[in-house]
Amino acid sequence: MTAASAELRRPLITVQLCTYNRRALLGRVLEALFHQDLDPNDYEIVLVDDGSNDGTYEEILRHVRPTCAFQLVRQRNAGLARGRNVGIERARGEIILFMDDDVLATSNLLSTHVRFHREHQRTICRGVAINVESFDNLPPPTYSLRNYSGAYFWTTNVSAPLALIRETGNFDERFREYGWEDLELGFRLRRKGVPSLLARDAVVYHFKPPLVPAQFARAARQARAQARTARQFFAKHPHWRIGLATGQIAPLLWWSTVARRAGWPAVLERIASPGQDQNGWPMGLRRWAAERFARSEYFDELKVDTRSAVDTRSTAPGDPS
Repeated sequence: MTAASAELRRPLITVQLCTYNRRALLGRVLEALFHQDLDPNDYEIVLVDDGSNDGTYEEILRHVRPTCAFQLVRQRNAGLARGRNVGIERARGEIILFMDDDVLATSNLLSTHVRFHREHQRTICRGVAINVESFDNLPPPTYSLRNYSGAYFWTTNVSAPLALIRETGNFDERFREYGWEDLELGFRLRRKGVPSLLARDAVVYHFKPPLVPAQFARAARQARAQARTARQFFAKHPHWRIGLATGQIAPLLWWSTVARRAGWPAVLERIASPGQDQNGWPMGLRRWAAERFARSEYFDELKVDTRSAVDTRSTAPGDPS
């Protein structure tokens, strides 16, 4: 399919992905999107490379052979919200489907999202994500309660009319660190009265391998970053839903303070022993401790004094109020 022929016809759906240092997975992710049961003329892919420096472009993106319209945007690292907005700016589809760069699409994913939006106008389509440890041994693409997520707008596998996303103000680019930028947009969509419905047959596989000790410290740092964006989220929308979703409610904050004063996070860190291949504890127990230590770091960061933080309720792109 030539670029000229792609321009003659507006696609039904745009698949928007952002990537950062996913060299090991991105080829498989794109190949699954290139082999959909939807007519290739009916969809496009807009991929934003957010400053990858692991050879993603040289080893993967330079060599892709797309079967549909494909746009690649390379930019300096600017964060996921900015990357998503760049993708929205380039999108031409009637519908936009947001996915992550560690997600493998099933062959009917796009046709399922298109069919959903034919039946439901001005509605969010929440697809299903099945967590897997490898893309080489996949379970049947069948929804179960284990795969349920109550997130109103989770960009692992979610679609909406493109015009509706633009009308709502796109993603808030002040969310530069990890987490919450998609749920923040979802909250604004919810305030507009846009329903969010689950499509059980719109399935992807989400790569979630077990943590290894070399990743434990990074998980704790990421948890603190997520807590900083949680504070930002709640400052912008001081609503009970946001407080509950992000853990910014009195009982949880009180309990985390009690646990820290009792020395519980230090115990968890000793058991996890980040970076050590062996420490005498079973690996399953070490992963459990690492996950809970990261959670304790999240709550500790939530309580950091924010008096000097930027006032996220000031008027800015992505804030319709």
